[in-house]
Amino acid sequence: MSIEIARDYLKKFDRENDIIELNQSTATVELAAEALNVEPARIAKTLSFKMNDSAILIITAGDAKIDNRKFKDYFGVKAKMLTPEEVIEYTGHAIGGVCPFGVSDNIKKYCDLSLNRFNTVFPACGSSNSAIELTCDELFNYSKSSEWVDICKFQ
Repeated sequence: MSIEIARDYLKKFDRENDIIELNQSTATVELAAEALNVEPARIAKTLSFKMNDSAILIITAGDAKIDNRKFKDYFGVKAKMLTPEEVIEYTGHAIGGVCPFGVSDNIKKYCDLSLNRFNTVFPACGSSNSAIELTCDELFNYSKSSEWVDICKFQ
């Protein structure tokens, strides 16, 4: 089960017991914000994109949207999201619970600057009803992100 992958991964930071499991779905930004009683922008969504023969993950604020021009300028390729099947194949997590925790080190992860407006954010933890509250620095470090990027626009 994907949440167990995330829980096991977060053990190395002594944060496995900080995972919040809810009785309601957190599968979308809106549902997660409602379930956690926070503004939608504080939901840290993990987006997965095709990158040559692999994938990358970009963690953004809940109210941010990928800016295709910025993405292409930064990565040198057009933004192409993974299919639901590819998401599971590359990340081990299903859509609605995709997170950067427990994902292969071969998958590069990036945090978008849209997150830095907040003291803490809430990424998923591998299931459609889980989250964890982290500072942006914790999210960057725990996810083993390569760097901060500026590739979003606001909706």
